[in-house]
Amino acid sequence: MRAWVVDRPGPMASRPLALIEREVPEPGPGEVLVEVEACGVCRTDLHLAEGDLAPRRPRTTPGHQVVGRVAGGAGTPGARVGVAWLRSTCGRCRYCLRGMENLCPDSTYTGWDADGGYADYLVAPADYVYPLPDDRPAEWLAPLLCAGIIGYRALARCDLPSGGRLGIYGFGASAHLTAQAAIAQGATVHAVSRSEASRRLALELGAASAGDRPPEPLDAAILFAPVGTLVPPALEALDRGGTLAVAGIHLTDVPSLNYERHLFQERTLRSVTANTRADGRAYLELALAHPPRVTTTPYPFEEAGRALADLAADQVNGAAVLVKT
Repeated sequence: MRAWVVDRPGPMASRPLALIEREVPEPGPGEVLVEVEACGVCRTDLHLAEGDLAPRRPRTTPGHQVVGRVAGGAGTPGARVGVAWLRSTCGRCRYCLRGMENLCPDSTYTGWDADGGYADYLVAPADYVYPLPDDRPAEWLAPLLCAGIIGYRALARCDLPSGGRLGIYGFGASAHLTAQAAIAQGATVHAVSRSEASRRLALELGAASAGDRPPEPLDAAILFAPVGTLVPPALEALDRGGTLAVAGIHLTDVPSLNYERHLFQERTLRSVTANTRADGRAYLELALAHPPRVTTTPYPFEEAGRALADLAADQVNGAAVLVKT
């Protein structure tokens, strides 16, 4: 089978990915073999390729927004499933027992600890895959599996009050789905992005503004851009009691904060760490019952490097998706 691997982590200009031939993996006990239809391209994949996220194994195949069909192992042959970021947890630690499996110290991740969806096939634990409908295009479904799920958790973590004012910093794959969920709940959304295309998309989706800064104080904010220098202005834009949630596995260094300007009046800064399977099930149920507008930029499977390079250059509108042809 064909598989992309992170051969030599580095800037995309150095071509860190290599397309190789591998044997089709064999599913172990409790695992399913999935034939890939499409795989979303996530900024986490870019962090792995460029070395911002330290590889956990050599020549890993990225990709954790996988839509495919069960081709062997523990699942029903031909069933459509989704494989997401969270691959396994121990089920025994204090975090798992509290329903906080996203904090499990022994958690593993698709496309980081195990090969992911930039390939013709992958294996995944059956307990961690999601059933998906047959009547939706794979390209539409793929971004829901990370961009949608992590946005859903970030929205919960930012403590947005009913009818509140939400700032979204960076307006890519996850942000454009999260904005729709927030607007559907009655929120006023202000998008902050340097991309003109992203600003236009935000306004098309119902954002009240899209520019360099929010035009009014915010009750909550989510930082999707992996840019630590945005943390101080995002905190400063919060109204009293507001919360900033940082959604991302990697963030550049945060400059010094001034207590009075950035944190006083009970402003809160918090992180978002992966997701639980309950988050995934809840978001997918919501998205399938009330389908969002999923804006995608499709790439042929053979052009995974170009997809990541475009993502690095902020040239992707919405979500990039590798599609089998």
